[in-house]
Amino acid sequence: MIVIGLTGGIGSGKSTVASMLVERGAVVIDADAVARAVVVPGRPAHAKVVERFGDRIVAPDGSIDRPALAAEVFTDRAALAELEAIIHPEVRAEIAARLALDKSDDGVVVLEIPLLVEAGDIDSYGLAGVLVIDAPEDIALERLESKRHLDRRDAEARIANQIERAERIAKADFVIMNMGTLEELEEMVNRAWDWMARLEAEAAKGGAASTPGGA
Repeated sequence: MIVIGLTGGIGSGKSTVASMLVERGAVVIDADAVARAVVVPGRPAHAKVVERFGDRIVAPDGSIDRPALAAEVFTDRAALAELEAIIHPEVRAEIAARLALDKSDDGVVVLEIPLLVEAGDIDSYGLAGVLVIDAPEDIALERLESKRHLDRRDAEARIANQIERAERIAKADFVIMNMGTLEELEEMVNRAWDWMARLEAEAAKGGAASTPGGA
């Protein structure tokens, strides 16, 4: 088994690429889904988040009201950092536990982690490589407005809270520039999958990681 980190800015198309990789045989662990799981009522992180941000971010059923929490943090870097300090250790532990269950299996496990670079997690999971999905800001904004139905101001604020695209790309072993059609994206994902297959073959032989690539 090899583990690949998948990351990219908001609106870059990470989830679309992850779905395409599943179709090709990868197992995907979605860090956002894990983050939702670690703050369900009864989990330690739930109590910590409520203690920090108050009942205003609690839904009637006791769960975290994610839109309300997002409104609290996405325009406040300090608040966002506090939230991440609560949630990230829990997410790391959960992902590590899931990887431990899969460690004897063959194949490719993809960790879809939006903040892989920002959180300094590249060295945390024994990654064989880092796949970055990138898109120009104007295209990312259009996707956030049309597909996620965010208003322009909210979309711009979320993008502004991210690291620079160049900083993320600098950490990549393979880059997909997602700014064209789905057919073009499929072809780039095929190239990325070939790269992962080479890494897996080398790992099976006990070889070193392949040299970085890009598309």
